Amino acid sequence: MSEAETNNGDPEIERINLRISQSFREVVDETWRERGFNSRSEFIRYALRESVNHPEGAGFWKDLAISEAQFDDGESRSSEEIKAAYGTDDE
Repeated sequence: MSEAETNNGDPEIERINLRISQSFREVVDETWRERGFNSRSEFIRYALRESVNHPEGAGFWKDLAISEAQFDDGESRSSEEIKAAYGTDDE
């Protein structure tokens, strides 16, 4: 899918550790499979490269991280809860 490079013995390639919640890891795993990447690492390299090469999208990643933290902390609300709180409906 992407043009991601792999280590192939290249001493310039370094391994990094990334800590994320289990729920977010499950979303990441589902996403890389759905988008046709060969591995989670390939998908993460692609996402990082895109973030660096297109910094205008960096706000998206920050918003995503904040949203994940709010979800994990139980601070998010369903659309039904929001509709009830503000008296709106789908019509």
